[in-house]
Amino acid sequence: MFGVAATTTAATAANTAQAARTNLFCALRRNTIASSSSWYHPIACIQVHSPSLRSSCGGPIRAMAESQTLSVSEDEAQPSYPGNKQALISLSDKKDLEFLGNELQELGYMIVSTGGTATALENAGVSVTKVEQLTSFPEMLDGRVKTLHPNIHGGILARRDQKHHMEALNKHGIGTFDVVVVNLYPFYDKVTSTGGISFEDGIENIDIGGPAMIRAAAKNHKDVLIVVDSQDYPALLEFLKGNYDDQQFRRKLAWKAFQHVASYDSAVSEWLWKQTVGDKFPPSLTVPLSLKSSLRYGENPHQKAAFYVDKSLYEVNAGGIATAIQHHGKEMSYNNYLDADAAWNCVSDFKNPTCVIVKHTNPCGVASRNDILEAYRLAVKADPVSAFGGIVAFNIEVDEALAKEIREFRSPTDGETRMFYEIVVAPSYTKKGLEILRGKSKTLRILEAKKNEKGKLSLRQVGGGWLAQDSDDIVPEDIQFKVVSEKSPQESELHDAEFAWLCVKHVKSNAIVIAKNNCMLGMGSGQPNRLESLRIALRKAGDEVKGAALASDAFFPFAWKDAVEEACESGIGVIAEPGGSIRDNDAIDCCNKYGVSLLFTNVRHFRH
Repeated sequence: MFGVAATTTAATAANTAQAARTNLFCALRRNTIASSSSWYHPIACIQVHSPSLRSSCGGPIRAMAESQTLSVSEDEAQPSYPGNKQALISLSDKKDLEFLGNELQELGYMIVSTGGTATALENAGVSVTKVEQLTSFPEMLDGRVKTLHPNIHGGILARRDQKHHMEALNKHGIGTFDVVVVNLYPFYDKVTSTGGISFEDGIENIDIGGPAMIRAAAKNHKDVLIVVDSQDYPALLEFLKGNYDDQQFRRKLAWKAFQHVASYDSAVSEWLWKQTVGDKFPPSLTVPLSLKSSLRYGENPHQKAAFYVDKSLYEVNAGGIATAIQHHGKEMSYNNYLDADAAWNCVSDFKNPTCVIVKHTNPCGVASRNDILEAYRLAVKADPVSAFGGIVAFNIEVDEALAKEIREFRSPTDGETRMFYEIVVAPSYTKKGLEILRGKSKTLRILEAKKNEKGKLSLRQVGGGWLAQDSDDIVPEDIQFKVVSEKSPQESELHDAEFAWLCVKHVKSNAIVIAKNNCMLGMGSGQPNRLESLRIALRKAGDEVKGAALASDAFFPFAWKDAVEEACESGIGVIAEPGGSIRDNDAIDCCNKYGVSLLFTNVRHFRH
């Protein structure tokens, strides 16, 4: 359909086509000479400049062949004029287009362009050759077909060091492109816009010609410079002005081009999968990641590291630490991101005003109060030693009073040492609150984050693969706390159990949390056996354990002379656990013996 020389084999048709081409060339040439002597005029769209065509000018302009193609015989085809440099530009995002067009024109490039890009360049005073002039084929099918033509892709893909490639171009009257600047239909923005778009509109926003040109130019990057990002315009122009060749520069642009198309295709694939099936776990999965920052090091100084933002559609406006705004402080480190994420995820689970303090991804202090200043003090008090150097998170705005308390509060251990923190994270800050926090320390990182949306896909890497699962979004309101003991908890005890259960969800397994009056008293985390986690939690809670609630992230495998009995003997008033052990009856009997309420949640909260 898009052939040039081979669209007709009949000699008469070929002669007719050539005559039309010859006369059209002559008419355009006369018009150019009359209006301008510059080679940037649209006459440059004619790729074949043969002496026979120039000498035959003078006859009337004839209609083009019915096929709208131009036929050139092998004997008459000639290469473009020496030094005739061409740039192909087709942009949806026209940022800095005028700057690029003018600079390329000054460097002697003929500019070939499409549709709106061509119009924008012309309005900026840049001479442009439209693609349809080059192909002698009009844009069709509502713009679906514009650049899918040998006159375009031949000029991009031809290898300059291959004689038979250049002979083929000469035979068919096709010139080469030295620079290709393309970006794609805004599919990502369209399908993630407020309210979304219809399936039909989504399909129409899938770019076809753009990726084809980008991939072609990137494949042939040895001869063609491909640019997909307006931020690379200055580097491109500097390279062109330098009049030297750097294959590493070309390869970097080619890599960026393929990455650009890959990310684009992953968005289309993700969107189309949801439209077609909707299952969260497709047979294959591509996760587009965009570099946000290079980090000083990873978990340890000898490990190199970087931080990437997930550009998947489901992450758009979905909140989280990755998109947090940093208002102050040192650059974030690898461990800072992990700890801030843990603190933010934990505090975001609570409805009432809450403060969470995290150390090494474990919440060491949690408290909810209508008075957020009191909640902050209680969270520190839960484990002031661990809180020092930790991450403090709030689920409400940090105002002037709270900021002063964070800045001046002394450690409960000695009443003198001012508490030090790596990070403060909250949903917002008042102007005065932010000003005060900035005065606490030059290094204090102050983050403003949006709550994570529910229903996200959780990914975790293992050697040679990835684990994918639903995020753990369950909160106490989603489940039933079933009383399985003889004693039923009082309303206050049930609330304490719900609070402890919400806290233990965020503690590393094996996890035990002891809480009372919406305040964490002690926690034990990460122990190979549940009994040791219990003993750590009891030690931290101290005398306040009497009548408190205990939550376990998983069932107790043993009860007598083990964790359940030790908890009961310590004075715990109510225990919440998933249940499901073959020895559940032992746990029930043990709680009945000591007069402790036992609640089964039927929901486990392992966190590895």
